[in-house]
Amino acid sequence: MSNDESPNVPAKRDRREAVREKAQQVQTKQSRLRVLRSVLLGASALVLVGAAAFAVAWALNSNASIPQAQPANAEQDGFAVSGLEDTSNSGSLDEAAATPLEPDATATPTATPTAAPVVDIRVYVDYLSTGAREFQLANKSQLSQWVSNDTASLTYYPVAMLTAKSNGTKYSLRAASAAACVATHSPAQFFEFNYELLRAQPEIDSDGLTDDQLADLAQGSSVVDPETVRSCIENEEFAAWAKAATDRALKGLPDTDDLTLDSTPKVLVNGTPYVGALGDPKEFQQFVFAVASDAYFSTATPTPTPTATPSATPTAEASVAP
Repeated sequence: MSNDESPNVPAKRDRREAVREKAQQVQTKQSRLRVLRSVLLGASALVLVGAAAFAVAWALNSNASIPQAQPANAEQDGFAVSGLEDTSNSGSLDEAAATPLEPDATATPTATPTAAPVVDIRVYVDYLSTGAREFQLANKSQLSQWVSNDTASLTYYPVAMLTAKSNGTKYSLRAASAAACVATHSPAQFFEFNYELLRAQPEIDSDGLTDDQLADLAQGSSVVDPETVRSCIENEEFAAWAKAATDRALKGLPDTDDLTLDSTPKVLVNGTPYVGALGDPKEFQQFVFAVASDAYFSTATPTPTPTATPSATPTAEASVAP
């Protein structure tokens, strides 16, 4: 019996060793696969992170490489009004607007009169500002006359301080952009479009006019090349510029003594802020007259003092005695 069973013992031991060796090989292979899988997942994560970083960098570089659209005819972010016709004899002007900007004739100057300097009027306007609407509607006639008579220069600075007051539609920003479109592509109609924007001003905290309606308003102002103007307005081409111009005005107004845009409208006459009633054209006129007089007398040419010429004293000839 023992002779029959002894030969099977090594065979069973060999099989167990073979099975154990096989199991170890499988375990080793699985371990290698787990390591390889971890390496691949890590590499994939790095690739994804790198791709995301590249995409962000590319987007930033792309945006940086796209120049911000700058409106034409803008000087220090303002648009000067020109080309207005003198309608002072048409009877359409208010009585307050019929007086030219000249110094007080009853004043006794201490200098020789000279031509009155042109008064510089600057208006920072947010097209959602009720005060800006009140000022423009009250003063349009006399502003127009002063510009047409070359007694005043008038510059508007579209700003967007009330962008958050239109239910998320950013009306102030879009309206400022639209004004820049007209000033760029149809400058002769800018003064009228500026007026129409304020006349048709929507209520604060409403959606405001759509871009299409703003373009219609521009077309109603008889702009030249209405298709180009409409495209500019509907694409909001100068919205980024309007925001940047507002930021610059909040930091400081050009050619002033440390003035900033702290309210709208902000009306400056020769750099002096107007703080009177926005809807009273006579009060604004008197303020402009006062500033104009100060400028007039401060720049007048002094009268030269005449120099007396002494007359020669005749000298008698001495008589010679004979």
